[in-house]
Amino acid sequence: MKTNKDTFFADFVHKPFSLITKPIGAACNLKCTYCFYLEKQNLFPESKSLKMTEEVLEDYIKQYIQSQPTPTAQFVWQGGEPTLLGLDYFKTALRLQQKYANGKTIENAFQTNGILLDDEWCAFFHDNNFLIGLSIDGPKEMHDHYRYTNNNGPTFDKVLAAIQLLQKHKVEFNTLTVVNDYNADFPLEVYRFLKSIGSSYMQFLPAVERVSEADQDKGIRFVSNQYSAAAYVTDYSVPPKKYGAFLNAIFDEWVKNDVGSYFIQLFDTTLANWIGADPGICMFSATCGQAGVIEHNGDVFSCDHFVFEEHKLGNIKEMNLGDLMNSPQQQLFGQDKYNSLPQACLKCPFLDKCWGECPKKRFLYTDDGEYGLNYLCEGYKSFFAHVTPAMEYMAGELKNGRSAVSVMQRNDTI
Repeated sequence: MKTNKDTFFADFVHKPFSLITKPIGAACNLKCTYCFYLEKQNLFPESKSLKMTEEVLEDYIKQYIQSQPTPTAQFVWQGGEPTLLGLDYFKTALRLQQKYANGKTIENAFQTNGILLDDEWCAFFHDNNFLIGLSIDGPKEMHDHYRYTNNNGPTFDKVLAAIQLLQKHKVEFNTLTVVNDYNADFPLEVYRFLKSIGSSYMQFLPAVERVSEADQDKGIRFVSNQYSAAAYVTDYSVPPKKYGAFLNAIFDEWVKNDVGSYFIQLFDTTLANWIGADPGICMFSATCGQAGVIEHNGDVFSCDHFVFEEHKLGNIKEMNLGDLMNSPQQQLFGQDKYNSLPQACLKCPFLDKCWGECPKKRFLYTDDGEYGLNYLCEGYKSFFAHVTPAMEYMAGELKNGRSAVSVMQRNDTI
């Protein structure tokens, strides 16, 4: 394990970076209870519209493609809800991508709540090889518990119809499930439901948010881990023990029956860390900083979870995107993921599996009184301890050039 911080981050500047693109800002046609992004529109009081203009869109696409040292540039479109911009907007985006591609391969991923999808949207996605991320929190009762329209209507039936349309048009998609205080009690019901609707690739995103009433006059309630005034964890946030139990239950079913057939991001990431490979996502990497966010007006922030004034890097109309994402401010942000770990984490046997997860959730004190422990630490410790036998077996198989699917015949790994 590397411990020399001078060499640990030496190659930071040379790595490619990605951006979550917010072409519609925080505008959305839903008002999910746990959404931390809707209020971000209050950071831009000067904006008459949250729509990224074609001028900013062109500057962004040009700079992003040119700044990538790799032969592929992947665009990630998100919101708010990006379908609110209409299909013609993304046809324009594709035209601009081809204008500035300069021989590079262009890929597009698109995160949506699915409410506005129709045959035309899905045909467009298929014809242009979009990867779709669809938000769904489980069966109807669990999904509609926190995900509803602006007039308090249910959304489950519309999302299910969107999945059927994606399948009809043979569009590749994965599902994103927010694990909260409610659906966390039903891990197997959630998992089996996602399989039943044809989701082969699943992401489970734990809802963990803190709010403060101090800045309500500014319309900002959600706070970062660095916020030092009074704040409290929301009722819908998933408790650590419950989250660990949720993951363990799904893992036990997956490792017996579904390895190689269904892919769960956290399980894949854990296995990658177990064999010393790139985990693929910043939360479980030693450092971060290669995944920023660009807002509708061209402002660039360090991370989707850190869209706060203190984490604004600049604007692409004033400074080149590549320079912003490789700036000293961004390098420090990425290094702090490791440098700010408390001693309890540095001594933890699962350090190289977890790396403290996302800094956004590091707002607890350790038993020694040191600040910066991840809120979900107890749950992750339970999960990593639980999966150790199976992970060690699968890692051994992979290192010996064999498939990990044989773990399903091993009763001693669970």
